[in-house]
Amino acid sequence: MKKADVVEFFARLAEANPHPETELESVNDYTLLVAVVLSAQATDAGVNKATRRLFAQVDTPEKMVALGEAGLKEHIKTIGLFNSKAKNVIGLSEALIADHGSKVPADRDALEKLPGVGRKTANVVMNVAFGAETFAVDTHIFRVGNRTGLAPGKTPLAVEKKLEKAVPQPFRLHAHHWLILHGRYVCKARTPECWRCNVADLCAFKPKTPPPGTKGPARGKPRSTAP
Repeated sequence: MKKADVVEFFARLAEANPHPETELESVNDYTLLVAVVLSAQATDAGVNKATRRLFAQVDTPEKMVALGEAGLKEHIKTIGLFNSKAKNVIGLSEALIADHGSKVPADRDALEKLPGVGRKTANVVMNVAFGAETFAVDTHIFRVGNRTGLAPGKTPLAVEKKLEKAVPQPFRLHAHHWLILHGRYVCKARTPECWRCNVADLCAFKPKTPPPGTKGPARGKPRSTAP
């Protein structure tokens, strides 16, 4: 995708949603970290349903350790892989107490040393909690990056590196949220809804998906002047 098209791409997403936010619910940096760990291979809605009562009672590493692995499992048993996730959450809570004064570190390397925390999770926490310009490549961003031609790559890390080079200011802080939401609600995995996509004319995906019940290519939004 050409540089001018990338600017236009994000300008339109920003115009449609000026202040995108994560859909995971949390009450502080610690519960955000826990929520992101729990969201692996699970939906945000499913995680939120399981954690609302949990986070009302448990919002610090100390409280989580006191709850214990068995107690945590009772709260999150509706989430996929809850057994291993419970073990990791207790482990990362113990590590935060022992090594970080019970605070979530604002450092990717330190975050990735915590049980259950990979690069994607660390990037989400760095972005949402600390305002870092990181690109957390989940399945949605991986798909959108490749399908649109914005950041093609064979691995999540390759897509992340492409995004780091391609995304300009002033869009870098919110870019991964715009891409996640776009992939979740418009550029869907099975059938992208090109007919209602406001960046369809900038996208490399062909043929464009027409509106339900019609035939023929869908049209994208006319170009506008990017800010």
